[in-house]
Amino acid sequence: QVHLVESGGGSVQPGGSLRLSCAATGNFVSLNPMIWYRQAPGSQREQVAGIMSGGSTNYGDSVKGRFTVSRDNARNTMYLQMDSMKPEDTAVYYCMAFAVLESGSVAEFWGQGIQVTVSS
Repeated sequence: QVHLVESGGGSVQPGGSLRLSCAATGNFVSLNPMIWYRQAPGSQREQVAGIMSGGSTNYGDSVKGRFTVSRDNARNTMYLQMDSMKPEDTAVYYCMAFAVLESGSVAEFWGQGIQVTVSS
């Protein structure tokens, strides 16, 4: 199994920055890709950014140029640097990873989510 724990959420004013972390623990061989999602009240879950173990990334249109996803493979941790934040970035942010387990099977795992609020 894989356990994903998000940290770094909180409240920030418009134009401010936050950095989220997602730390993975458990019995796995690899995590690929790792992806940040978010869900605002009354809205569907939205893919924010994803990253492969080799470093290739992709971003949702709403965050391009403002958010940066990265990962430290040695620490099994993914990060999301959020700059120039807007009120519409307010949501619960979730970390997700596809894991190849030691058994050889592949499974999808989710973190518990962390609240991010952008408000003046």
